[in-house]
Amino acid sequence: MERPAWAPRSIDISVPSVSRMYDYYLGGSHNFEVDRQAARRAMEFMPGLPKIMQANRAFMRRAVRFAVAGGITQFLDIGSGIPTFGNVHEAAQAAAPDARVMYVDHDPVAVAHSQAVLEGNDGAGILAADLRKPREILDSPELLRLIDLNRPVALLLVAILHFVEDADDPYAAVAELREALAPGSMLVLSHASYDGIPLPPERAEGAVDVYRNIRNPLIMRTRDEIARFFEGYDMVEPGLVPMPQWRPDTAPEDEDPYAFSGFAGVGRTA
Repeated sequence: MERPAWAPRSIDISVPSVSRMYDYYLGGSHNFEVDRQAARRAMEFMPGLPKIMQANRAFMRRAVRFAVAGGITQFLDIGSGIPTFGNVHEAAQAAAPDARVMYVDHDPVAVAHSQAVLEGNDGAGILAADLRKPREILDSPELLRLIDLNRPVALLLVAILHFVEDADDPYAAVAELREALAPGSMLVLSHASYDGIPLPPERAEGAVDVYRNIRNPLIMRTRDEIARFFEGYDMVEPGLVPMPQWRPDTAPEDEDPYAFSGFAGVGRTA
């Protein structure tokens, strides 16, 4: 298999990566045949997966602009993936040129590619770390160089918590991050769920099995289980809703039915 110049030598390019599959769904070029094969297998069960990812990205950009409008110019994006077009730093710095963005991911490909994309951008950085170990993120010199934790931060957990199993206690990790952030901070979150998928659950389960088979289980949570991540936050209107219904720019009824899979919301601490 030919190793492209952008692929770090340390990574195994024979194993699918969730962030490279996401890149493929979004039409990016930083993925390998092994990722495309896994993504296409998942799409055999859920052909609308790219629509879900696009709805996710559109929600994220609207939420970033909302945060800037609310006076927040610091962003902590955990599980940031490969920075394809229209990422957080682009949306944030377009709205507020002095915005600062710290990306965090544990996928070496995502980290290496982020370093290349962010070169020369003093207001953005990438940290190799894991959501399941919040202290490593919060105490890192890279984060503290860029982000002032004494001022409000928008914490982005977009399409990431569904890759954290209950055994790893994602609720505790999210609560630990919340405790470390200044009052007036925001949580921007989206999460996969069987709710809203325009398919019978057993068919959607086939796509979930693809992720289980590549040792990245996709944990589908209910709306109530997702709402628990917002403990300690006041929900911003319209609350926890399907992605196209969160402060839409265009009529939600024009969206693809798959875009309504799962939930998204924003909370703010007092």
